[in-house]
This record gives sequence, structure tokens and C-alpha cells, in this order.
Amino acid sequence: MRFLLRLAEGADAVNRAIGLSARWLAVALVLVQFAVVVLRYAYGSSFVWMQEGVIYLHAFLFMLAIGYAYLLDAHVRVDFFSAAWSERTRAWVELAGILVAVLPFCWLLVWASWGYVARSFMMGEGPMQVGGLPLQPYLKGLILAMAGLLAIQALSVAVRAVAVILGAADTVFPARQQVSEG
Repeated sequence: MRFLLRLAEGADAVNRAIGLSARWLAVALVLVQFAVVVLRYAYGSSFVWMQEGVIYLHAFLFMLAIGYAYLLDAHVRVDFFSAAWSERTRAWVELAGILVAVLPFCWLLVWASWGYVARSFMMGEGPMQVGGLPLQPYLKGLILAMAGLLAIQALSVAVRAVAVILGAADTVFPARQQVSEG
């Protein structure tokens, strides 16, 4: 179990590093969107590449930070019932959710988008619009990256859920406690 918990910590570290790096994309997103608005309304001008840049930054931010959000247990969840449950019961429910919903979703996402992404790279797909950013294949490749980051974090959470069930760990989401204490 210790080995699996160390692997889980490694997965957490990967998603933490990516998530903490991706947060700077939010700053860039705000700055680029601000520049687009100022150029449009103050100067009556616009650049397609800047408008597409907002789309790209938004996609990169949210798709790269999905694993980090799951690590922190910051995703949407209804805690109406689970607030009164023991940590062990919550671990059982989390494990069931991972096995029934999260991992099948990740597999379905990869299965459904693999050809779509591969064709984009093979064609050397260009910008969405004339004058836009020529990064379309990478934008589509984020779908696979997102599925991978979410699956890696789901496996990490599943390992900790099993550890809680077996009494080898105290909580499924230790990162959530670290953030609230820090």
C-alpha cells in the first residue's frame, strides 16, 4: 500500500505542478481579453489572432487544470448527504464514482477524440479564421491531455480511497486540508 500511496503522491505532484503553472494562464487570459476590448472600443480595431488567443488561453487553462481541481476536491459536488458521513463511507462513494463515472468518461473521451485529434495533426490544420493562430491541432490535442490528467488524478484519489477503506490513510483528499490550513 505504501508503494501505491507514493505513486499517488507522484501523480498529485504532476497535477499540482501543472495546475500551479496553468493559473498564470488566467492572468494572460484577462490581459489579452482586456487588450481586445480596449482595441475594439477605444480604437475601433481588432486582431483575429488576439480573439483566438482568448479561446486558446481559456481552453489551455481549464483543460490543464482539471486534474489539479480534482486534487483539491474543488470540482462541483453536492455535499448535502456526504457531510454527515464518515471518512470511510465517503471513500467508498468516491471509489465507486471513480470506477463508474470518472474513468469510463476519460476512456470515452480518448476513444471518441483520438481520430479527431490525429486527423488534425496529419492535415496540419491551420487557424480557425484567416489571420488566426495556427495552433488548432494543439488545441484539439488538449482533449487527450485533459483526459489523461483527469484519469491520473482519479487513479491517485482511488488509491487513497482504498487506503482510507483499509485504514492506511486518514483522508481521501489531503491536498484539500493543506490548502484550507495554508
